[in-house]
Amino acid sequence: MVVGEISQERDLVIIGGGPGGYNAAIRAAQLGLEVTLIETEDMGGVCLNKGCIPSKVWTHAAKKNAELVHLKELGIHTGNTSFDIKKLMAYKTKVTDQLRSGVEALCKANKIELIEGKASFLTEDRIGVENGHQFDVYVFKQAIIATGSTTKYPAELSGNSSRIFLSYEIFELPHLPEHLIIYGSDYISLEIASSYASFGSKVTILMREDEDFLFDKSINKELKRLLKRKKIQVKKQVVIQAVEETEKDIRITFADDKQTKQTVEGTHLVAIGEKKPNVNELGIGRLGMKQTDKGSIVINHRMQTSLPSIYAIGDVTEGPLLAVKAIKQGKAAVESIAGGNPEVDLTFLPVVAHTIPPIASVGLTEKEVHDHGLVARISQFPIGSNGYAMISNQRDGFIKVITDTRNDLILGVHMIGEGAVELSAVFVQLLEMAGKEEDVIFPNYAHPSMNEGLMEAVESLIGHAIHITPQKQ
Repeated sequence: MVVGEISQERDLVIIGGGPGGYNAAIRAAQLGLEVTLIETEDMGGVCLNKGCIPSKVWTHAAKKNAELVHLKELGIHTGNTSFDIKKLMAYKTKVTDQLRSGVEALCKANKIELIEGKASFLTEDRIGVENGHQFDVYVFKQAIIATGSTTKYPAELSGNSSRIFLSYEIFELPHLPEHLIIYGSDYISLEIASSYASFGSKVTILMREDEDFLFDKSINKELKRLLKRKKIQVKKQVVIQAVEETEKDIRITFADDKQTKQTVEGTHLVAIGEKKPNVNELGIGRLGMKQTDKGSIVINHRMQTSLPSIYAIGDVTEGPLLAVKAIKQGKAAVESIAGGNPEVDLTFLPVVAHTIPPIASVGLTEKEVHDHGLVARISQFPIGSNGYAMISNQRDGFIKVITDTRNDLILGVHMIGEGAVELSAVFVQLLEMAGKEEDVIFPNYAHPSMNEGLMEAVESLIGHAIHITPQKQ
């Protein structure tokens, strides 16, 4: 077919079938819009196929592995246990295949047109889709860019190695690393460290210059204590000076926080690289679409770019590069297109890590409270004082609550302990609704449950917590 010979008309074209793109497509169909969704690879994007879902298969397996000792205490005899990473990889493939098929079936059920190919803009209302030798042109009324981001290796490391991996690549390694070195300190670093340590790998975390874990200082302190207990070494303020690779291992020479030259040898290294928005091949530059210095697409509160007919969501826009943001923005974008007036507020975006134990943080940290000049009440309720934590043998960690002394408003809730990820939804709701101390204390809580820990953490602010030793006056 001659390029431009035939152009096909479409109402709404969405480029990218990741969590932001396919959620936007289904929501648009619910609103009565005719939708065309274009994807170059597998539906579900990096999140479903390489990132969020596969990594959580690993963390789930690690958690179950860590519970084996407790099962024996309960009288459940599992015999001689062993770990087969190839079976875990097969399970990961099974889960991702089922979820991907589910997304495709949902799109079909919602009468969404799926097109495979690489899309690029020709004009503000015209797009070309290349698939092998075929090139089709579509005229659209509105378009949404949901192409996500790509992770690049840090400049100080090379990707041309059989022993150096990006975060999502390590889950393709068909055997356990004897000694895994992790270069980075974000939530995925912690999940990888927690998982592989549970499976029996020796783990070392190298934290970059001016870098710390992402959470409130109390959480970070407890996290470091638990990592030490699990014999996971943490090296701070690392500046890599040399990387040497042999047939058997990889050797990292670095300066640490005391400017001391050190060397660590491992069998494999995971690098938490920098994410770049996937915009270079879209042709938006020739359209004059506004972008930031780092290449992110500039949008307004309606997810609209500087070109009124084109919207952008997810990792191609500024802000945290998280699936939850892409999903929220995707739904808002199509609701705007359908004539609505939605709002996307990322103020109380939960920060979570599926570690052992898990972590969740919502709202202001203690440092941020002090930086804002607020006078706050702060309490920590130890998970070990909770009845259900004792039953389940999940006693590590605590719930920390920060409130404003002037009006009892809850400013932040931070938790490290079993149930943290699930309880994070409650933390978000409390802050979104401008919840006060009374709003937590007044309701009735199931007993026994981990939920009671939140209630007692707030009661502890005013000295009313029952299951905690009174502080000496």
